Amino acid sequence: MNIETALKEAMSVEGAIGVSLVDYESGMALGTLGGGPTLDLELASAGNTEVMRAKLRTLSSLAMDDTIEDILITLGKQYHLIRPLTASGGTLFLYLALDRGRSNLALARHSLKRIETSLEV
Repeated sequence: MNIETALKEAMSVEGAIGVSLVDYESGMALGTLGGGPTLDLELASAGNTEVMRAKLRTLSSLAMDDTIEDILITLGKQYHLIRPLTASGGTLFLYLALDRGRSNLALARHSLKRIETSLEV
């Protein structure tokens, strides 16, 4: 599936507020969908780039021979999921913001994993 289809698929996840595909080397969003007055996806994508970089530095500093499956940020009213795309050569991630009261975290994680395996960039 292409980027546009992947973003639409992610937005179909119950409780989705917004989604973006981000290159964490540059901090640029390759595509966004959703968001609005309560979620600036461009700003959130750039901020989550720093989260991704920090976690990768930490894994490197700890000499851990492992990969990040996903990163979960739990807020009072939202979940924020960051899923690195392993097939992208390690520079892209999907970012999905969810309304905590309307979403199922396990299903959202499963959906992002499925989207990741189908996405062709």
